[in-house]
Amino acid sequence: MHSFILLYLKGLAMGAADAVPGVSGGTVAFISGIYEELILAIRSFDGRALKFLRQRDLRGFWHHIHGTFLAVLLTGIGTSLFIFSRFVLYWLEDFPVLVWAFFFGLIIASILMVARKINSRNPMILGFGLGGVILGYAVTVAVPAETPETLSFVFLSGMIAVCAMILPGISGSFILVLLSKYEYIFTAIRDFNLVIIAVFGSGCVVGILSFSHFLSWTLRRYYAPTIAMLTGLMVGSLNKVWPWKVVVETVVSSEGEVRSVVEKNILPTAYLDATGASPYLTEALLLAVAGFSLVYVIEKLSLRPPLTAVINRRIDRAKG
Repeated sequence: MHSFILLYLKGLAMGAADAVPGVSGGTVAFISGIYEELILAIRSFDGRALKFLRQRDLRGFWHHIHGTFLAVLLTGIGTSLFIFSRFVLYWLEDFPVLVWAFFFGLIIASILMVARKINSRNPMILGFGLGGVILGYAVTVAVPAETPETLSFVFLSGMIAVCAMILPGISGSFILVLLSKYEYIFTAIRDFNLVIIAVFGSGCVVGILSFSHFLSWTLRRYYAPTIAMLTGLMVGSLNKVWPWKVVVETVVSSEGEVRSVVEKNILPTAYLDATGASPYLTEALLLAVAGFSLVYVIEKLSLRPPLTAVINRRIDRAKG
């Protein structure tokens, strides 16, 4: 029961991270020690899984896809998304500095922790890390575009965003911002619009099943370069989560709303003069430290051995 509760809490943390543009649920999965297990579980939806279903071997199917692990984790993620969809837009609107400060500290600690997994320091590995930094930064400075609200585009948005959601450093929610679908999707979740949720969710399923096979292959064959690039992605994403920023360019949406499309990072000392709002420097630093510390708390609480290993042994014993 302790293992299930802990995994559920990790799901809650992943959902909360995915709800914030600029923060990746994949980062939380990485620092909590379940990332590779998550990719393996998603990748297990393959031909063998279909064979179990055709044979009506539900027990074998559930065992093969790491069903208990996914069910507990996805329940936590879903719970968090439904809760945070009601608050995150409000928090980012009224307390942006404090929200970004917390996640800035969390990502700094995540970078340090994930970088320890790189088991090589040769120039090629450093090159992959630099490539990740450049890609992560490029994503954060991309300008959001106006896009249609058709169901086909909602499905495509789900496919694209979910690939980012499982990558540490690239925020799926920020991809939705770039696609001008962040408020649209989270409003649908908040209002429980089943049609939009179902179409978006279907796109997520197709995208994650496709992308997970590629990501699992790279982790198996090129572990150090892949981890180096993922670490670089997180470094590049820091540009997005810097707490103190000013809007330098806006657009008027099709609904007549004024939206910021280009922001500039500034020092806390210049924030008051530029915006007329308090930089909340002390509070921001405390929250950054809290985010930094949370990463190490999560690491200490991470399951050893992984939950699926424990579950599989229990199933094997029960079969015996």
